[in-house]
Amino acid sequence: MPSSDDLAGVAGHRPETTSSHMMKTTKRGRPFLKDTLDLFATLIVSLDLGVHKQFFRTFHNSFTTDEAAQHLAQLKFSQSGRGPDPRDPSRIVTTTTTTTFSMTRDMAKTMCQHFMDARLIENAADRGSNLFKERGVYVLTPKGLHVLERFITKNGISADPLAAVFSSQPICLKLLHLERRSIDDEIIISQSVVAALFRRFAGRSANYMPDPSNPPDPSQDYHERSKGIPLMDVGGSGYIGRNNTPAAKYCFQAVTALEWLCDFTSIVGRDEAAEMAAHFVRYGLITLVSDKRKGNDSAIIFTVRGSAPTDSEHSNVQPTGEFRCTAKAIYRISDEGRRVARWDSNAQAAGARNSPNTSQTNLKGQPKRPSIEQAESSTAATERNYGSGDSSSTLANAAENKIHRRISMSERMHEQYEMAERRVHGQKESNTDRLKSILEQPALRSLFREFLKGNFCEENLSFWLEVQDFKRKFNITSSAIAAVPARVGKATPGQAAMEKHHESLIQMAFMIYNMYLAPSSQCELNIDHGLRNELVAYLSEILTDLTGKQFSGRVEPEQAQSLNATQLQTMIRLYDRIQTHVFRLMATDSVPKFIKTPRYMALEDWQGQDEDEMADNDTIASHVNPAMPPGLEEDETEVGRAYWTVSQKANERAVKPLGVPPDRQLRPGS
Repeated sequence: MPSSDDLAGVAGHRPETTSSHMMKTTKRGRPFLKDTLDLFATLIVSLDLGVHKQFFRTFHNSFTTDEAAQHLAQLKFSQSGRGPDPRDPSRIVTTTTTTTFSMTRDMAKTMCQHFMDARLIENAADRGSNLFKERGVYVLTPKGLHVLERFITKNGISADPLAAVFSSQPICLKLLHLERRSIDDEIIISQSVVAALFRRFAGRSANYMPDPSNPPDPSQDYHERSKGIPLMDVGGSGYIGRNNTPAAKYCFQAVTALEWLCDFTSIVGRDEAAEMAAHFVRYGLITLVSDKRKGNDSAIIFTVRGSAPTDSEHSNVQPTGEFRCTAKAIYRISDEGRRVARWDSNAQAAGARNSPNTSQTNLKGQPKRPSIEQAESSTAATERNYGSGDSSSTLANAAENKIHRRISMSERMHEQYEMAERRVHGQKESNTDRLKSILEQPALRSLFREFLKGNFCEENLSFWLEVQDFKRKFNITSSAIAAVPARVGKATPGQAAMEKHHESLIQMAFMIYNMYLAPSSQCELNIDHGLRNELVAYLSEILTDLTGKQFSGRVEPEQAQSLNATQLQTMIRLYDRIQTHVFRLMATDSVPKFIKTPRYMALEDWQGQDEDEMADNDTIASHVNPAMPPGLEEDETEVGRAYWTVSQKANERAVKPLGVPPDRQLRPGS
């Protein structure tokens, strides 16, 4: 049961307020998705992931059942934010909110089972197990790492303790999110949501995995699976080898589909995955090939219902859809499914691996391309919207309509929407817009850094990024620990975390100054003389007052101890002005030269292919005919959409081989 305490760091104590409530649960008996993800990430941040042994095997970056249960029994999450004091805007107020989760051991184990169902954690010794056991060792899945990264980025949590996990394990690069109803946390089903999910499921082309006789390592296997559901060719008597003509192509096992949907989307649990697969059947995107279970074998069959249009244009849409969750059930992607997935057009745009039994496997003249993930946006919060459904058009055409789309909060923040609008209307992209795009995309940013290094002005980019990180860390910080109630007179976990965070901010502020702005510094910036003098004058004033010594031009460690939040805020304002100056310098001097380099133009060509795919999906249609469960009135209907988020850390790892020409780059894990 979570409870919250609010504390404000202002002159004169504000009364402490406490509230408590039970977690909301769905009709399936699980907590709402947002609560599940937040509690999972809070638990992982509080744990000290280490080395554990089981069955004579060693597992790094893992935790045990006992550790998870002990932490969940008394878990505290503290978040501190800074802002102007309403009574005195010149002062900075620090507000700390502490949320405490408390539960019994059995409840903690149940929560961990929900984490497993959502594919956030897995049994280290038995990856195929779906049960959270009393004595077990567990590790994070790639999906769990993606969720964790978004959480720590959003809440200003230091990622240093988790650096080994993020650097050594695969991370889900693109996670597709399906919006849910606020009343019951069920996925909002609409035509284009199903289309968006299916395109992600089917992939850009038929995904036939590498030769099973030479199995890839886990990282490479995960990367191959991320391209789309693994497919095979099936005949009447079983699987058909490469030298035979198959009776059915583009087939997959039902259980494999459920696992894939849980691994690469926000779907939580096989029951939810089976319902979405049943919608694939209802829309005619997949069909049953065979189910060779014996007569006495049990079978779980999920059935979904919805209205079916009567016109001939929508003949593929059925009023019901049925998906069989058995080990023997095999489905195939239908002709309609291939049309919705646009395999033919994608294969023409870029070379793709086809069925091993077709003559198109080794097409000549098709340009090889780097991993499509290299063209994704850089921030962990990047969202790509697909919109809600429209029963007046087919699934394949839902993305063709180019209807004006909704704008995500991430796009508002990064001004990508306005830039896209100018491109659509044929307006020339300014160097300022180009620089914003470069700074937001790891592939371009890394290439831009190499260019600046060759022109002996890399410090401009480094300073801009350092200040951007400094500003983000100043605004918010969070911590999560498993703690007993604090004794009287002792600082709360939130207060202790804030004090430690404040010390690190002071060190960071003066590190930036000593590195880029102090006279004869290691990476001294070429900036306006007036800006430099204003910063030096302010530092001289505050440090002379604090230490009683005259400011010498550099800040020594013993001098950087006693700055308060208001003084840090003033330094941020000065840094922000210098950052703006550096941004303009890069936009006017460096970007025009950079965009003419062959490597930039080659990378832009590859990214253009992915942007076309994104634009095809970025649609909104009318809010007609979403599937509605019994008891939910029409005026309560919420409009659904699908969007994906991109992992910053996975993206940075994907663009490491930038020194290699694009046509020779290897995909991550290959």
